[in-house]
Amino acid sequence: MGTGNTERDGPDTGPGGTLRRFATIWSRAIYPATATSMTRAEFEEYLIPLAQRLSDALGARHFDPSPALAVGSALVAAHCTDPGALPRTLGVVDSYLVLYCPPAEPLSVEETRARCARLQHSIAAGFAEALRERTLAEQEAISRAALAAQSEAEKALHASEERFRAVFEGAAIGIGIADIKGNVLDVNNALTQMFGGLEHHVRSRRVTDWVHPEDSPGVWRLHNELVNGERDHFRIDKPYYRTDGTVLWTNLTVSLLRDAAGRPQYQLALMEDITERRLLHERLRYEATHDALTGLPNRTLFFERLEAALAARRGTARFGLCYLDLDGFKTVNDSLGHAVGDQLLVAVADRLQTCVTSPEQLVARIGGDEFVALIVDPPSQDEVTAFAQRILDVLATPIRLDGRELTVRGSIGIVDGPTGELGPAEVLRSADITMYRAKAAGGNRFEHSDREADVRAITRHGLTNSLPAALERGEFFIEYQPLVQLSDGSVRGAEALVRWLHPLRGVLGPDQFIPLAENTGLIVPLGRWVLSEAVRQARDWQYQNRGRLPLRVNVNLSPCQLHHPGLVPDIVEVLEEAGLEPSALCLEVTESALIGADEDLLKPLRQLADLGVDIALDDFGTGYSNLANLRRMPVSTLKLDRSFTLGMQRDPADPVDIKIVEGIVSLAHTLDLTVTVEGVETGLQAEHLRVLGCDTAQGWYYARPGPPERLHALSLVDAS
Repeated sequence: MGTGNTERDGPDTGPGGTLRRFATIWSRAIYPATATSMTRAEFEEYLIPLAQRLSDALGARHFDPSPALAVGSALVAAHCTDPGALPRTLGVVDSYLVLYCPPAEPLSVEETRARCARLQHSIAAGFAEALRERTLAEQEAISRAALAAQSEAEKALHASEERFRAVFEGAAIGIGIADIKGNVLDVNNALTQMFGGLEHHVRSRRVTDWVHPEDSPGVWRLHNELVNGERDHFRIDKPYYRTDGTVLWTNLTVSLLRDAAGRPQYQLALMEDITERRLLHERLRYEATHDALTGLPNRTLFFERLEAALAARRGTARFGLCYLDLDGFKTVNDSLGHAVGDQLLVAVADRLQTCVTSPEQLVARIGGDEFVALIVDPPSQDEVTAFAQRILDVLATPIRLDGRELTVRGSIGIVDGPTGELGPAEVLRSADITMYRAKAAGGNRFEHSDREADVRAITRHGLTNSLPAALERGEFFIEYQPLVQLSDGSVRGAEALVRWLHPLRGVLGPDQFIPLAENTGLIVPLGRWVLSEAVRQARDWQYQNRGRLPLRVNVNLSPCQLHHPGLVPDIVEVLEEAGLEPSALCLEVTESALIGADEDLLKPLRQLADLGVDIALDDFGTGYSNLANLRRMPVSTLKLDRSFTLGMQRDPADPVDIKIVEGIVSLAHTLDLTVTVEGVETGLQAEHLRVLGCDTAQGWYYARPGPPERLHALSLVDAS
């Protein structure tokens, strides 16, 4: 038997050793009751040295339980302070220490148990002592912390009061405190200065004394809700009167301060002086809503007023609008310069202002030489009409500028009626359309809006916008009306008449879209397409009509096409591509397009005539042209207007019409020209024209325009 424990003789601490197994059991028992930051494995390693001490003390020759005191203290140091940690430790020692760490020298069972019990008592004593010392240390630390916190709190309170007073007095914004009844308790210097520098003037007043006529709607309702505890704060722009009577504009924030029980106690007001900012905003607002040249309200302000007028009391209120455009203003700018034009606009604006007789009337400039007048809730249409007449009357007197007297005329479109039916954009569009109707009627007048006229104008606009795409999509087609030889009734050719198969409006005749194409310049590509299609069709007729008289095709030329520099090259190219002789093509030009024509305009027609293309003078007799001009025009055919032959549709025929046509035919044949008559509708009319010597004719008596394959299908039925 040995005389003491050694590492060699004692329990094994290696993997699977008895000491480590004891430490593992001990760790499993008390780890759940620890607050340590160690992992389970780390905690087990921490217990092995403590287990070694207990093992050494248990097997010592001279037993001394004092090492167990350190074991109890070590448990507290490892934060094993949960109430269950000590009993579990004592239970593990009681049950497993002797089993896994027996003494090296055999002892009696009674002695072993006695030693084990005393070790448990020492562990408990060490644990209790360490826990007491730790608790005392924590209590002392808490006491010191509490004293330090109290001292810091007192310092912070003092510093806070000093900071509050410094902020209160030195703040750049005005600060005021009032009780819940509105009595002013304290104000800072900034707020005093805002109101004119007299502190007693501010302190002696109640919050409710500062009512201003320009207060925002609801500001005092918000204030009542705040003092009643229904809201904690509100923010608003509010004006005040200073001591000298001037207006102070502020950005005001009012907050409710409550006591510890949550009851409303004070009102805290923060005021920022925004007077200069407000004046700048008003100036910018004025510049944004008024015309820089004339000083009148501009388009923005006008639309605001118009929207408000149309939205007010829907169904009961009325409105009136006059849309004015100066007639011939572009001529003033082009001839006298824009400076004079601007002076003229200023003078016109001044005169328009004199027409305003009540706050319900507004005159604005919405752009260029366009002005509008808005009459809010006029009693009747007569008042709107009277306003438009006043405008024309004040413009009737010439305006004198730089020694010149300028006559000003204007066209006015009037729209009036009950509110709620039209929106602002629709009202202005209708007025604009109506104004152009007045301008088209000669200007210097006014017209009242007409729903049907508006629809027609909008339809024209829609067709104009659809024209380019329609040509690209192939929506156009051509119908042909036969040209009949009066002497024998044979078909000599046909006039090509373009049609538009509109996807929504169906088939449209040329009178519905040709003027639109001329206004937009699309007539040039459209006319070239018609020419190309008609020439190709004439070539097909030539192949089908071999051995008989050649058929020719008549194609209309618009004035825009006559002025186009590529007219002659385009026609030559189309004829060459189709392989058609120029003599099979006849170009019809209206007489009105050639009235007063100079040599430059006649030159392309001469070139075409020299190539062999026939030129027909269409609608002859409607243009008041000089008959002597026929000798210098490169025409080969006169196409007599239908108005000269209407009297021949009845029996007996109008003798005046007979004489006129007879004279024209005689003159034409003297000039070696052929005569074609359009609009032939009865057999009697056709017979009269044949007897008078007319060469060819066309009209519903022979056939209505139709597809090319029906060219020879003559009906010979009186249209009447």
